[in-house]
Amino acid sequence: MPDHIIRTATTADVDAIAKLMVAHALYEKSIIQEEGLATSFERHLSRPDSQLNCLVVEYEGQLVGYTTFIKQFSTWDADFYIYLDCLYLDDSMRCHGIGQELMEYIKEYAKAEGCKEIQWQTPDFNTGAIKFYKRLGALAKTKERFFWEV
Repeated sequence: MPDHIIRTATTADVDAIAKLMVAHALYEKSIIQEEGLATSFERHLSRPDSQLNCLVVEYEGQLVGYTTFIKQFSTWDADFYIYLDCLYLDDSMRCHGIGQELMEYIKEYAKAEGCKEIQWQTPDFNTGAIKFYKRLGALAKTKERFFWEV
């Protein structure tokens, strides 16, 4: 496993995180609005009342991965859960146990927050991630995700 550090993101990390976000979007064959991305992310990350959690993976002084997550409420369960919005590692950092470490950090956070579940989604073509999540013991539920601009 590469010698790396997992830590909470700071505003000094925002530009590097934005670059990782762009790489993540390309990896998932998605579109991302690059203009203003770092500024907007910094605004949300630095707010005193922010619910956004962001961990970064640092290797040899460079950020090579990140994850973002937030506590949300499930009406059907009448309880809170952690929603894992993004988890991304550079290609060279995959298959070294770092994703597992990130998930364990999030799991400990969920326990500390009194949450019994973590939820997330990944594209159906991301077979590597799907295999990884299944090895964790996660269960998949099929749903369509909709986006409605306001």
